[in-house]
Amino acid sequence: MAGGENLKRILDQICRDKGIDRTLLVDAIEEAVRSAVRKKYGGRRDIEVQFNEELGEIEVFQYRTVVEEVFDEDEEISLEEARVLDPEVELEDDLGEKMDNIADLGRIAAQSAKQVIIHRMRDAEREVVYEMYRDREGSVVNGIVQRFERGNMVINLGRTDAVLPRDGQIPKRSFKQGDRIRAYLLEVRQDARDSQLILSRTCNEFLVKLFEMEVPEIAEGVVKIMGAAREPGFRAKIAVSSIESDVDPVGACVGMKGSRVQNVVQELQGERIDIVPWSPDPAKYVYNALAPADVTMVIVDEEQHSLLVVVPDDQLSLAIGRQGQNVRLASRLLSWRIDVKSEQRYENLGNPGYKSLLAVSGVSEPLADKFMGAGIYSSVKLAEAELEKICDIAGVDEDHAVALKLQAAEVEPPEDIVEDLFAPQEEAAPTDNEPDTEQPPPRVEDESGSAEADGNANAGEEPESEAEVAPSSGENSIDEPGNS
Repeated sequence: MAGGENLKRILDQICRDKGIDRTLLVDAIEEAVRSAVRKKYGGRRDIEVQFNEELGEIEVFQYRTVVEEVFDEDEEISLEEARVLDPEVELEDDLGEKMDNIADLGRIAAQSAKQVIIHRMRDAEREVVYEMYRDREGSVVNGIVQRFERGNMVINLGRTDAVLPRDGQIPKRSFKQGDRIRAYLLEVRQDARDSQLILSRTCNEFLVKLFEMEVPEIAEGVVKIMGAAREPGFRAKIAVSSIESDVDPVGACVGMKGSRVQNVVQELQGERIDIVPWSPDPAKYVYNALAPADVTMVIVDEEQHSLLVVVPDDQLSLAIGRQGQNVRLASRLLSWRIDVKSEQRYENLGNPGYKSLLAVSGVSEPLADKFMGAGIYSSVKLAEAELEKICDIAGVDEDHAVALKLQAAEVEPPEDIVEDLFAPQEEAAPTDNEPDTEQPPPRVEDESGSAEADGNANAGEEPESEAEVAPSSGENSIDEPGNS
């Protein structure tokens, strides 16, 4: 094949630009030529293709068996013709003959060779990309927004492109073509036919990595991130601890005048971040995780992996957060089920009359609270109440109110309760003959608060009712070596 020096120069340039091993490229060209020759001359010929490094050209040899009488020219050659090529050849020998007319292989054969080369080069490029990035999986990479494809974002990382899927993009945050962007390298695929590199800006690990980059104490291992939970673009919580008593983990993450956490917030385009002191005690941990709301009492159920959190009445909306966001993130952070109740409702749960209301089919806790507030302190009172009053309190029609009265009449009130106990009682000072009343469980005191990127956390939020939240799978704590 002519143009040896030119072919060598092309090979060298491709290897240099694409980072492909030269041997792989030579093998691809040899296979392409072999395929083209078979397309041209048929597949019955014994063909050998090799690249001559000295001449810089592809050589094709056809091997045929030496016979006295030729019946198949594709596989046999006569002894007389063979002796012209090699005087020492004998019958039954396999004689190789260089084919000099391969330059004109025909359009179909040339197209076949081209497809083989393209296919092999893509395979080689995929292998190069995999080897280059497989050790960087789980790190933050920088790139430039290249283009948009069906909601996905194609990011140029320099040597190759990566894909930031729609579900890996922070909602309501937009980038334009040419913008610089940082993202978490979520997955490096070896055999992917489309994109090998998958990025994410919404995973918990991206938040953790950003803090590792901003906080030297985390990179050094003095401060550890024990867990993270996010609602991308809106709010996040991370739990931190320190292995040295004189290092404040929250202060280290916040930085001087909030500089460190603000850098993370800026990268996440305004996502509010709560930095929570971690604790091995679930009660203490949830107290910190629900900050800035105060917590009156925490009841821990180890078997069910759940927490009952009681908060002051005026702190309920703060503890739950807008649309339940605060308690939902706290639940994911702890990987525990969290049930938040106000002090009034918790007190009502111990009231026999309130329990009798809850026993009425169709009466929920919020509705039972409304009945209690309107002077209907038990199922007995509900069965005796006027239809109009029930309609006004429950916001239902008359037929529904009749059904509630009938259901209430079927509920048997506790035997140890009299009607007078259903009404609120004034507190009386204990006498010497009266036993002391049972004291409520002690309040879980906080030794250190939480820090937020936004100093006015939950400001102006509308009141929420009590919430019971279970942690979502796959969005829980980040495992750290050596942590339990």
